Amino acid sequence: MKSNYKRLGDYISPVNIRNTQQKVERLLGINIDKFFMPSVANVVGTDLSNYKLVRKNQFACNRMHVGRDYRLPVALSRTDEEFMVSPAYDVFEVKDTNRLNPEYLMMWFSRKEFDRNAWFYTDGDVRGGLPWKSFEEMILPIPTIAKQKEIVKEYNVIKDRIALNQQLIKKLEETAQAIYKQWFVDFEFPDENGKPYKSNSGEMVDSELGEIPKGWEYTKLSKIINIKDGTHDSPNPVDKGYPLVTSKHLNPYDIALNETYNISEDDYYQINKRSKVDKFDILFSMIGTIGLVNYVLYDKIEFAIKNVALFKTSERKEIAEYILFYLKSDYMKLYLASNPNGSTQNYVTLGFLREMPILLPAKSVLLIFEDTSKKIIESIQLKVNENNILSKLKELLLSKLATVEVTV
Repeated sequence: MKSNYKRLGDYISPVNIRNTQQKVERLLGINIDKFFMPSVANVVGTDLSNYKLVRKNQFACNRMHVGRDYRLPVALSRTDEEFMVSPAYDVFEVKDTNRLNPEYLMMWFSRKEFDRNAWFYTDGDVRGGLPWKSFEEMILPIPTIAKQKEIVKEYNVIKDRIALNQQLIKKLEETAQAIYKQWFVDFEFPDENGKPYKSNSGEMVDSELGEIPKGWEYTKLSKIINIKDGTHDSPNPVDKGYPLVTSKHLNPYDIALNETYNISEDDYYQINKRSKVDKFDILFSMIGTIGLVNYVLYDKIEFAIKNVALFKTSERKEIAEYILFYLKSDYMKLYLASNPNGSTQNYVTLGFLREMPILLPAKSVLLIFEDTSKKIIESIQLKVNENNILSKLKELLLSKLATVEVTV
């Protein structure tokens, strides 16, 4: 089969257009997941005339750390607006788009097998760079242009559906957070007549943290919910076992279990003796980028946690969603900013999390909020589950690229 593959270098050519007139101001980098993103580089006082320009249907890649990262950061520009990238990047384009579709090529670059092959080609220096000549020597199957377009169209249908679902998830999340703010920050929850409480002369009383509705109180989070943490050790990885979840694997409503490493059954059970995760618990990152929040919605849970706080909201399901959006609130961000160990990096202690002050509303208001937010989260979960299925279909389509019928 691979005897019919084509050499990449025969289909691409380098592009070296510099920002000599400094008309372009937008500077982008390449994410390791293969898309362009705003650059984090400090370019104040930097001469940008040597930076490279990228135009529509052109690629940029960073070959320097493939051996370290096990991936080749490469991205395709799909925008009409040209932008700058680092002069250390390579910019290239397809020589003849009637023979090779740029989006088809980007699909090939997105395959896990491609990254493994790129890693194999890396040179032996400390940085583990991929030489340009080795990059050109990589091979791929190139079917007819009609077949390429057909494959790209099928792939884009899946991608567009995932993107649409992500937009819907974001809007649903924003809706829930807006309700939380309206009810528990602005105190405009529905009163007994269904009208906004505070603006309709709802009785307010003084507290140590300002005025609050009558019957509400401030308390410590640990007084209303159990807060634990996972292991701080580093169990040895095994080929077959149970996933060990850390903060980098947390997404809002699912977990990147395919990116974890496995630990033995003994380690798994030892960790779960003190920090067993159940459905409707909340996970919270304690190290690195702290404050990442995950609401556990799996029916079957077979993973352990490391350096992650565990809020046992499954034990008090009636306030689970309230605590979830409290942990996502602006107040929580302010509290983390007071962390003596750093607000967005380093770590937070279990004691610090347990001391968090939380407003405990009247039970009747909490029940209404739980009913409202539960419906929103159920809608979010449906979209998350659909995207997980679509992502698997997308990966399957990418894996099948190696078996497409090639031109002769």
